[in-house]
Amino acid sequence: MHYIKRDLEDKIIALSKEYACLLVTGPRQVGKTTVLRHLAAPDRSYVSLDDLEERRIAKNDPALFLQMHDLPILIDEVQYAPELFSYIKIAIDNGAAPGSFWLTGSQAFKMMELAQESLAGRVAILHMGGLSQHEIYGSGANMPFTVDLNALKSRKNTGSPANMNEIYERIWKGSLPGYISGKFTDRNVFYSSYLQTYINRDVSELTTLVDKLPFQDFIRAAACRAGQMLNIHDIAQDVNVSDDTARRWLQVLEKSDIIFYLRPYSNNLLKRTIKTPKMYFFDTGLVACLTRYTTPEILQNGAINGAILENYVVSEIVKTYQNAAQDCLLWYYRDKSSNEIDLIMESDGCLHPIEIKRSVNPGSELIRTFSLLDKGSVPRGKGALLCMRPELSAINADNYIVPVWMI
Repeated sequence: MHYIKRDLEDKIIALSKEYACLLVTGPRQVGKTTVLRHLAAPDRSYVSLDDLEERRIAKNDPALFLQMHDLPILIDEVQYAPELFSYIKIAIDNGAAPGSFWLTGSQAFKMMELAQESLAGRVAILHMGGLSQHEIYGSGANMPFTVDLNALKSRKNTGSPANMNEIYERIWKGSLPGYISGKFTDRNVFYSSYLQTYINRDVSELTTLVDKLPFQDFIRAAACRAGQMLNIHDIAQDVNVSDDTARRWLQVLEKSDIIFYLRPYSNNLLKRTIKTPKMYFFDTGLVACLTRYTTPEILQNGAINGAILENYVVSEIVKTYQNAAQDCLLWYYRDKSSNEIDLIMESDGCLHPIEIKRSVNPGSELIRTFSLLDKGSVPRGKGALLCMRPELSAINADNYIVPVWMI
């Protein structure tokens, strides 16, 4: 097992010099605690609320809990004792030094809500996902992905070239540090254990009315539709539950950072666009495991090969922004005539259309739908085809061909 440097490290250190409280959220087993303990000075105390006795004190007598543990402190899994937040606020208002409190939480929605209620203006919130392609295979500094030629040329120096076979191996392996670092070597056992822990702990925390076996089947049915437009009714039928139950369970998956959505782009001048979001998983290794693809080669030739590639690309773009502590404005486009653009990125007042293809030599016909955005009120900027081409290239002066390994 080896430690993998995270792109968020510099941001964690910088913000700890300005804020008394730092909260790192993210799904289970993505390395939040590992990173903070790696960065922590020797005098920082550590306590995990997985410890039931510590949790009992934190919930029942948060003032005593904070008296028992010296500052600076790292409190792990703080979502188990939301009662602490009000007392942390008091400590900050009484002059706690920058970096006094480092907190982690595995339920991002709940953590954001609690922190914004109790610690508004006093806490820096960072989101950590699974390992990014850049963290595992690249080098140098992380850069948020943009469709800018100079930025794309710079990315060539921070990525690690990969052909189609190697890209699908990256997709199949996923992004969870426990497996990528070599700590655990049996992928099937690792992901099976991950799922059981997730269902037994996170899901049980978020909803009390869940039957664990149907819920596991439900996650598998959702994984079969990763990278596609959401159809709640189809997923519900697959596992024989009601649409309302399926909707509630999808909310659990979203709140625990297993899935996320891309909303369709529209404005008042684009009236024929549809309203259905597309669903993606944060970790493609989990998707490959749930859909029972046993090797990267079988996955590459399987029924979901295009959808899981799109899922991988979208999640990797999102990570480049999360790891820079920046927001990413991403949508997709589809209208009632079935014209579609896989991704639309908004930056600097322009819309940048992006198409994602498995092809090594994508043709110019793939960018025809980009002109549909010209009917909108926001100007169209440079576009891109993200594909398996080994080198950065271009279709024309306004549309680039970008290898997936460069994200």
